[in-house]
This record gives sequence, structure tokens and C-alpha cells, in this order.
Amino acid sequence: MSATDTQPILKLNDVSKAYESLADGGAVDVLKGITLEIAKGESVAVVGPSGSGKSTFLNIIGTLDEPSSGSVQLDGEDLAGLEEERLAEIRNRELGWIFQSHHLLPQCTVIENVLVPTLACKDAALNQDAEARARRLLERVGLKERVAHRPGQLSGGERQRVAVVRALINRPKLLLADEPTGALDRVSADNLGQLLVDLNKEEGVTLIMVTHAPDLAERMGRSLELRDGKLV
Repeated sequence: MSATDTQPILKLNDVSKAYESLADGGAVDVLKGITLEIAKGESVAVVGPSGSGKSTFLNIIGTLDEPSSGSVQLDGEDLAGLEEERLAEIRNRELGWIFQSHHLLPQCTVIENVLVPTLACKDAALNQDAEARARRLLERVGLKERVAHRPGQLSGGERQRVAVVRALINRPKLLLADEPTGALDRVSADNLGQLLVDLNKEEGVTLIMVTHAPDLAERMGRSLELRDGKLV
């Protein structure tokens, strides 16, 4: 096995994050010295009470926020100090996001929504295969008959499955999910959770999921617990 094969997909070294308090102008420590490595293809649940720093942790990994100190490396590339153009490329090409709300465009069909991330992708070979891949993935998640529907014609679980396919369309290295089942009923949440676990294996994409659902966390390869901004 080569060094590249054994290199972690994600490496955090002593990452801390503090925000200025609006009340007194002081600092509020949200993350405190997080050091962590995640291997390629892993599935990882991030759990912990509300306010423990889970979303901030995910936002820093996903380049939506910057750490106050420490470093984050994605596939060997240090994210600190990168130009905004490169960060935008990383968000579009190397990261896939799934949120609690699907954020689908209501005026677009299912397949048009899935293909939105490819509009900013500069990889010609990837774009050439995009529609075929979109249709293949939509069939995989049980939406073959829904490609021409608009979001308003779908159930909540179906809309989240479209969001999953959209997140995967550019073949990202990391799939980041922030409470993806939080707005769904129990059955839909259970189905979506299993789908994400299955796609993690089938697509070989590393999955990091923030969740309050213990049963979903148990299906992941390992769980990380954040409490008061620290890994415990």
C-alpha cells in the first residue's frame, strides 16, 4: 500500500474556534483544541448535546468557517490561507453537503436540481458523464420515476434523497451531513440514514454526519462525541 493510500482524507491539528460575545465583547470558545484524523472511506457520526460545537466543527471542515487557531488538511492540502477561488473549487468539487433542509430550487425539476453543482465544475470529463450519473443515482435512491417532477410534488423523504444525489454528483471526497434526518418522520429518517450508510460504501465517499439520532450514529463506522467544544 502506498503512502497516498494510507494518508488520512482529513486531518485536524489542535483546532480551536472562538467568537466575539455580543453581550460583553469577550470571547466565546466553541471548539477547544480538536485533534483528529479520518481515513478515506470512513463513516463517522458526530454527536453531542446542543451547543457543543457540532455544526461549527462541520462548518470548519467544509470551509464555511475558519478556525481561530490550529490547522485543517483535506487530502494533504492545508486549507489555511487558500485563495477564495480555490476554496470555492474545493466546496464544489471535493465536498458534498446535505442539510436538514433540502434547499432544492422549487422551479427546477429533480434532475435539474441534481445537476446544479456541475454548472460550476471545470472538469470536462466529469461534466460529460453528469446526466447519466444523475439518472443512475436517482434510480439507485428510488426516484427513477420522479426525474421530471418539481420539489413541491415530492414527499419530504424524496426531497432529501434528491439532495443526497445532488451532493454526490461531482464525486466528492467528503460527504458532510448536518442533521440530514432531523426534519423527517421516523420511517423516512430511518430509510435515509440507511441509504447514506449504503452509499458511503458503494461510492467510496468519506461520510461525516452530525446527528442527534442514536440509532443512526450506531450504524456509522465510529462516533465522535463533542462536549463543551472538546472531543470526549
